[in-house]
Amino acid sequence: MDSWSQQMDTLAHRVGQALEASGAILATAESCTGGGVATAITEVAGSSNWFDAGFVTYSNAAKQRMLGVSEQTLAHAGAVSEAVVMEMTAGALERSGATVAVAVSGVAGPGGGSAEKPVGTVWVAWQQRGHPALARRFQFSGGRRSVREQTVVAALEGILALICR
Repeated sequence: MDSWSQQMDTLAHRVGQALEASGAILATAESCTGGGVATAITEVAGSSNWFDAGFVTYSNAAKQRMLGVSEQTLAHAGAVSEAVVMEMTAGALERSGATVAVAVSGVAGPGGGSAEKPVGTVWVAWQQRGHPALARRFQFSGGRRSVREQTVVAALEGILALICR
């Protein structure tokens, strides 16, 4: 097992323990990771006790259809933005039985970047039902796989921070 896989596995186990201890249920809403956060979570035996649903919404149309992200937000802010990931967490909570949601959207590369949003730009949001979302912009380095792995780790670390605060 490589170091990223080991780190994700360790974090996913810690997230599961924290969710179970708090009675929280998780949903994921993912774009650039293509379900990587949900995969890390469901690698943990017993995750059905604290994981409800994963939404992989790679296209803007899927973000709108599956999570209710507004066309206006996508047009104004772009898919890789604070506003979009915040709408993604809200949509995941609304469309699942979860009490906690995480959303990710970014530019994993190698193409698709711009001066404003270069490759490695990722927005992650976390939200507990009944509370406003928290979002953070990351600028990761490396190739596509590295950006995606770093995003999964950041998403899991943020879930821990949210649950354990």
